[in-house]
Amino acid sequence: MPDVALPQGALLGFDFGQARIGVALGNTEVAIAHPLETITGDSNDQRFARIGVLIQEWSPAALVVGLPTHADGTPHEMTRLARKFAQRLHGRFGLPVWLVDERHSSQVAEVQLNDAGLRGRRQKPALDQVAAQVILQSFLDMPQAAGIEPL
Repeated sequence: MPDVALPQGALLGFDFGQARIGVALGNTEVAIAHPLETITGDSNDQRFARIGVLIQEWSPAALVVGLPTHADGTPHEMTRLARKFAQRLHGRFGLPVWLVDERHSSQVAEVQLNDAGLRGRRQKPALDQVAAQVILQSFLDMPQAAGIEPL
């Protein structure tokens, strides 16, 4: 990875999906991410309005977006859509955006929820925000090894 200054302070992490967007909150000082919420909405305007409220509330130094790929790292349609989402975040809010390899985030989130006693349909409301937590935590733990790239 090129020598790029990493953000310091609060961060919002996103697990982008076409129906739902998981959001997590973290801070570089304590290097811990927490699930925050799952955003739904009928339109992009509604979803971005909610993201705007979260940005106003938490004043993040940067945003972190999970970048999905096939298991071998090759891109697919959701890769393109997640990049587009990240570009829109950067364009609308003017914050630095980091893309993070998220190949196994949903599986890790599902295991964590199973371990917490949430299974099946009871997982659905929390799955996306816990996946966002996994994405953001990987960035906080070892940004140089998390497969990140600045937008």
